[in-house]
Amino acid sequence: MDAKELLDLVSGGENSRVQLKENVTNATSVAQEIVAFANSKGGKLIIGVNDKTGDIVGLSFADLQRINNMLTTAANEHVKSAIVIDTETVDVDGKKVIVAHVPEGNDKPHTDKDGLIFIKNGSDKRKVTSKEELSRMLQSSGNLYAEQMLIRESSIKDLDWGLFREFYEKKYQEDIALEDFQAKVENLTLGAEGKINLAGNLLFGKNPQRLSPNCYIAAIWFQGNDLAGTKYLSSENIGGDMPRMFKDARKFVIGCLRKVQNGKDFNSLGDLEVPEIVINELLINALIHRDYFVHDSIKVFVFDNRIEIKSPGKLPNSLTTEQIKAGLSRRRNHILASYALDLLPYRGAGSGILRALQAWPAIEFHNFPETEQFNVIIHRPAHETQL
Repeated sequence: MDAKELLDLVSGGENSRVQLKENVTNATSVAQEIVAFANSKGGKLIIGVNDKTGDIVGLSFADLQRINNMLTTAANEHVKSAIVIDTETVDVDGKKVIVAHVPEGNDKPHTDKDGLIFIKNGSDKRKVTSKEELSRMLQSSGNLYAEQMLIRESSIKDLDWGLFREFYEKKYQEDIALEDFQAKVENLTLGAEGKINLAGNLLFGKNPQRLSPNCYIAAIWFQGNDLAGTKYLSSENIGGDMPRMFKDARKFVIGCLRKVQNGKDFNSLGDLEVPEIVINELLINALIHRDYFVHDSIKVFVFDNRIEIKSPGKLPNSLTTEQIKAGLSRRRNHILASYALDLLPYRGAGSGILRALQAWPAIEFHNFPETEQFNVIIHRPAHETQL
């Protein structure tokens, strides 16, 4: 980094990726800054700059030696798991400034030596105390998956034996006895220790919403185009196992849409105004790939001019909307995705969104990391009246 680059950074002030310090004397507080950056998106700790005015104060030779040693000690001994940082000295008109480059951590959550977890909160940092937030951090580093978490108050009896047997015998072409039920469930990563996990509950549960009350689809057919509108034509909370939720949500959306002739005979049924494959692919995408650590329902809103599908959770692992439109995918829920190949019209491999776009290009994708939400907007064709 040269002096101009440094001055450009400093002139922008502190933010979630830049922290300014005039001097540092405490390895513990430095470690907490490193932890906050590592648990977020990484950043730069710039030392030798007044954080109130942005003036370059500079550091003496002794300070440069002491602070570089402190940064190394903090990153290696006061941060768990340790972080490898890069430091450099930048000369600005004869004044020396240290820039410490902290990467995003790959073993989140990182903690300080006392086990405290920090993340960036704008230009400041804050402690992480929420179990949900901690779970999402573990998930992002591949150390925890919501679908694998055992449901404490559950038992094998919460699974539908008939439904599971039908699936198993069709999939594996062999009979299964009731006395083997629990062993098969555990072998297929749907439970352990006599309990079922979230995936097992959503795929084969007798009453999935009793054990996982936020795992449903809230569907509303609005009159007009305003989300804040008070008039709606129909609404339904759609529950059941995952195949049932897909089937009922699909039926709800299709029931809100018009049929168009598209040049067909007058007596024909006509075509759905939005291709059915679009509804199928995007509903399946929401059910399989949503973040189940976020305790909220999937929302399906039908307006006169659009359909909105709101999924809890941002895109995983720094995935972008442009990448998913190009067919790139990163699975968040591996168990659900693997079973969906047999239980839903799902092919995987990131091809669903591509198929939807090929059939109907008028689709928008919006990722909201701050509010932990991913939205899809399917634009309906213009028409004069809404039936």
